[in-house]
Amino acid sequence: MAELITIDDPADPRLADYTDLTDVELRRRREPAEGLFIAEGEKVIRRALEAGYAMRSMLLSAKWIDAMRDVIDEAPAPVYAVDPALAERVTGYHVHRGALASMAREPLPEATEVLATARRVAILEAVNDHTNIGAAFRSAAALGMDAVLLSPDCADPLYRRSVKVSMGAVFSVPYARLTTWPRDLTQVREAGFTLLALTPDAKATSIDEAAPHRLERAALLLGAEGNGLTRHALAAADAWVRIPMAHGVDSLNVAAAAAVAFYAVTTGRPTA
Repeated sequence: MAELITIDDPADPRLADYTDLTDVELRRRREPAEGLFIAEGEKVIRRALEAGYAMRSMLLSAKWIDAMRDVIDEAPAPVYAVDPALAERVTGYHVHRGALASMAREPLPEATEVLATARRVAILEAVNDHTNIGAAFRSAAALGMDAVLLSPDCADPLYRRSVKVSMGAVFSVPYARLTTWPRDLTQVREAGFTLLALTPDAKATSIDEAAPHRLERAALLLGAEGNGLTRHALAAADAWVRIPMAHGVDSLNVAAAAAVAFYAVTTGRPTA
């Protein structure tokens, strides 16, 4: 059973994992270096635990203690009870969901390990917006993608905002980070995947005509908001595909485009 500890000092060192959560640059550097990430909200905390992540500690306002009682009783980690004003002083924002947990990261698998059992893979290049990363993972989980590969400069899927937007879906989709871009795309092709670059370019084939759901193994490349895929990624692809647009719209937000493309890649495929 976890120890329930009431804290009334925002400078208490036991709250160190939760300090300055709104300082994006600091947290981006600090969390991977210290091997932690922050899960926010009851559902996300429960999903992180169900996925096998170990809890370092939990921070709760009083009204959430009863709702999280079963987690408190089973967690082999301290649980800190604080009032909302103190939580805001520590974290830097109003924690309206009332529950935060510091979780231990797991080592990322190698890309080859992730690819070995996959048939439908999303590959994200330079998607550095945490909201878009979270939304892409949520769509990947919902629409039956088997795995996600990230270029070296993609945002952290375990950053608090990414986890929150994904509603914990980042815990259910295997992912790996490619270390050399775009050279490591050869690993994907060698694993038997056809590389499909999603682009609004007029030279691209309509994704309906390309019928990617019929491919034995398909890897869908998506680029960052605004710029899209780089010329190096486009050159590495086996084919270019586009989502047909109407009413003069030339492109979609990357998260929206990902959802449409994931459906096209997986449609008709049995899911677990």
